[in-house]
Amino acid sequence: MIMSSTHMSLLPRFVNQVLRGSLFSSGVKIRKLVSLDGATKTTDCLRRRRVHTNSRNASHVELTSVRNPGLKRGPYATITDEDIEEFNKIIPGQVITDPSELSGYNTDWLKSCRGSSKVLLRPKSTNEVSAILRYCNQRRLAVVPQGGNTGLVGGSVPVFDEIILSTQLMNKIISVDDISGALVCQAGCVLQTLTDHVSEFGLIMPLDLGAKGSCHIGGNVATNAGGVRLLRYGSLHGSVLGIEAVLADGKIIDCLTTLRKDNTGYDLKQLFIGSEGTLGVVTAVSILCPSKPTSVNVAFLGCNTFQDILSIYKESKNNLAEILSAFEFLDASSMSVVTDNLKLTNPIASSPFYVLIETGGSNGTHDEETLNVFLQRVMELGLVKDGTIATELKKITHIWSIRDGMAEGLMRDGYCYKYDVSLPQSHFYKLVEDMRARLGDRVLRVLGYGHVGDGNLHLNVTTRHFDQDVVDMIEPFVYDWVARYRGSISAEHGIGFKKRNVIFYSKSQEAVSLMADLKNIVDPNRILNPYKLFPDQQ
Repeated sequence: MIMSSTHMSLLPRFVNQVLRGSLFSSGVKIRKLVSLDGATKTTDCLRRRRVHTNSRNASHVELTSVRNPGLKRGPYATITDEDIEEFNKIIPGQVITDPSELSGYNTDWLKSCRGSSKVLLRPKSTNEVSAILRYCNQRRLAVVPQGGNTGLVGGSVPVFDEIILSTQLMNKIISVDDISGALVCQAGCVLQTLTDHVSEFGLIMPLDLGAKGSCHIGGNVATNAGGVRLLRYGSLHGSVLGIEAVLADGKIIDCLTTLRKDNTGYDLKQLFIGSEGTLGVVTAVSILCPSKPTSVNVAFLGCNTFQDILSIYKESKNNLAEILSAFEFLDASSMSVVTDNLKLTNPIASSPFYVLIETGGSNGTHDEETLNVFLQRVMELGLVKDGTIATELKKITHIWSIRDGMAEGLMRDGYCYKYDVSLPQSHFYKLVEDMRARLGDRVLRVLGYGHVGDGNLHLNVTTRHFDQDVVDMIEPFVYDWVARYRGSISAEHGIGFKKRNVIFYSKSQEAVSLMADLKNIVDPNRILNPYKLFPDQQ
């Protein structure tokens, strides 16, 4: 039941004080939790860490080459004992050939793709990467660059027997400029580590992901990862100041500037952002880190319809503009994933839809008053069914864990078919509804969650085990649907292996041909991350 206007007029008086319990009014509760001293700590340690376990059931995953019998191995050399000896000269003690250790590196996080690489190389420096690629290019040995291996489209694991080049040991933080906010680091730095480090300088990483405890910044850049802060800080195309990368022939491209403005010819770093390791291996990055908010608030609201969510988002832009840092949504099926599979508690009454709003600013009193005015407005409009507000770390952590635990919870259903798409907000949730009607009881769940602010929907379908008949019902239906509304088949996870042959739903033939021309210029032997990004016929 919606709070009456009489009760809504009391909202500021109650929300602006600390309550011991819940405020119940016509079935609606809005809780104000005790404020956290030094609220700047909240956004740096909220996220559940997605730990990548390198051996979890990896050997039971069907080989990608077996699941795709029509795919042919490229004209690459096969690794020999002499090659292993040469690699041991370049990076002594950092060459892994033990099959048990290789298992997890051969398999993606979703356990949907598995290669058969015989060697893992773990360089520590850019010069070592250069020497490795120079040798591989001369021998025509295919290489797949790999960071934290948290990708969802099979882009960071071998398809056949490609050499795995891991950035794990390239984890040095080179510098932080607390005046400009420029961070310079090697590509293998874990995002959570960077978040913690820049926090000591009063800064915040512009990128925040559920996998922040495992993903590498180089992989983030190579896939142009988005995350929950894109609404506030934009994409990595704007945040990355400079890049150092190694081309297939071993040539080092040093564009590692920390300047905000550098108008000297082509902006070459942009070629590597989102290139998914097909143009070069990113070895170091400089990234602009904004000042860390000193006041953080999270509101978790229940709504009856997705149209209510869109209306709330419109109001948030009008009323929270300068402090709005995240606007996420999930449906009831998504909530059941984390409550059923992860045993997390829903902090409010059950609703068809939920909204998670985070604000971050520099004046706690101002931010709370602004948020209170916003909440009063959306309740007056009848858009909110139930809700809670949190400023205390433990409560904020719990609310964010609901959103960030989605990927892990879905995996516990059995097999998850994940689709990361961009759509106009007006058609955003209709895809979930249409897919749910199409699949019916053939699947366990069909659900949607994601970033409303930037139009990024995460459509997920689960079954107990992989079922090709289910795949055939989803694809190409989902791509046709997205293309009909001029959306994108990949919003933030890239193309990788899984989407390479459907890229034309979002890119023209001319655009893909130009991309292929660039690939052929910088990697004429096509040794870098083959079978990824480009369709089979390119």
